[in-house]
Amino acid sequence: MIIGIDDTDSRDGMCTTYLAAVLIGKLEHYGTIKGYPLLIRLNPNIKYKTRGNAAIAITFEPANDTDVGQVKALVIGTVEEMAVFSDENTNPGVVFIEDAPEKLCTDLRVFSMQAVQDVLAIREAEELMKRHGISYRGFKNGRGLIGALAAAGFALCGLPDSTYELIAYREKDRWGTPREIDEESVWAAAGTPGTWDTVDYGNKQIVFAPHSPDPILFGIRGSSEGALMLAFSGIRSEPVERHVVYRTNQNTDMHLIHGKVADVLDSRSYVLDGIVTRQPETIEGGHVIFGISDNGASIDCAAFEPTKGFRNIIRALLAGDEVTVSGSVNDRTLNLEKIKIRSLNNRVMRNPLCCGKRMSSMGKGQGFRCGKCGAVKKEQELEIVERKLEPGYYEVPPCARRHLSKPLSRAGI
Repeated sequence: MIIGIDDTDSRDGMCTTYLAAVLIGKLEHYGTIKGYPLLIRLNPNIKYKTRGNAAIAITFEPANDTDVGQVKALVIGTVEEMAVFSDENTNPGVVFIEDAPEKLCTDLRVFSMQAVQDVLAIREAEELMKRHGISYRGFKNGRGLIGALAAAGFALCGLPDSTYELIAYREKDRWGTPREIDEESVWAAAGTPGTWDTVDYGNKQIVFAPHSPDPILFGIRGSSEGALMLAFSGIRSEPVERHVVYRTNQNTDMHLIHGKVADVLDSRSYVLDGIVTRQPETIEGGHVIFGISDNGASIDCAAFEPTKGFRNIIRALLAGDEVTVSGSVNDRTLNLEKIKIRSLNNRVMRNPLCCGKRMSSMGKGQGFRCGKCGAVKKEQELEIVERKLEPGYYEVPPCARRHLSKPLSRAGI
């Protein structure tokens, strides 16, 4: 039996992964958990998400004398007990896959990937489950059925790429209070081979612990359970109620669609090639905006303030630079996660020099005038400029990295 669960948390507390951790403890009395539970990050642009837009799937093998109906009742009862139904955006969904004909995987592979990259309707999940006789239970408007089915689909049909995360949970009476974690031990554990994004070295901050009032104490990400456990063993903190190692699609870039600028839709994430056509501009709030074009189509790209020093890379771009950008699109603006600078333009048209300063424009098509001596020139001049920027890959720092975004180090860069 594969059990999929989604949308049980809220912006102010609880966590679907914690519900799964509690449920795992209960299920162990009725059979065996097979492999790792899955933590699946869905499309990060969905407006209905709470925080990280995570769904869970557990593969469970009931003991020979176990009543499957009893197991289903246990799962549904746990959701009814723990989900934050008072939040208007909490709409839990639970899915049970017991029989898996070959055609089911064909449909589920497509559906599960769409849940990570695209926007789906609740009816699409319900129609697929009815077509294949999948048992499910939706609460309120049932929106969580989309993520629950997608996570179950990955559990059944496999993940094309995966990492691991060890999540440690707090004792319940500490929820909503400041987390007690020894920072020195975290910095020491951050050097564990096969782990990443425990700290942000460039910005000198710890990034593996949330700030919201939910049950999570911290999460360690890495390439194997062994690496996670080694790092975990060195961290000193308040008491850990329980911990779970999840297999996950985090840090895989699974959300990115390789596309063309002309085809971009809001609420999706893309990898786009283009040429810088709008010079970078720093706007109110410290955000840096520039524009790229490809075959006549254009889009704005943004390095927002939380990306810190990454913005200095973006500020150094010039019109004519050839780039590949990656990130999520909303309001026809791409929120940068990574950029590859393919080539740099060092031939720039600038206002003529005169008396040691650039001439000022007299208006469109009217030429340029020297503010000191009054000399006039009609056209800009070509200048070969030295660029301090180097071609290559650049990424936002760990403090600004989204759950699904793959660190360059994980790509061998």
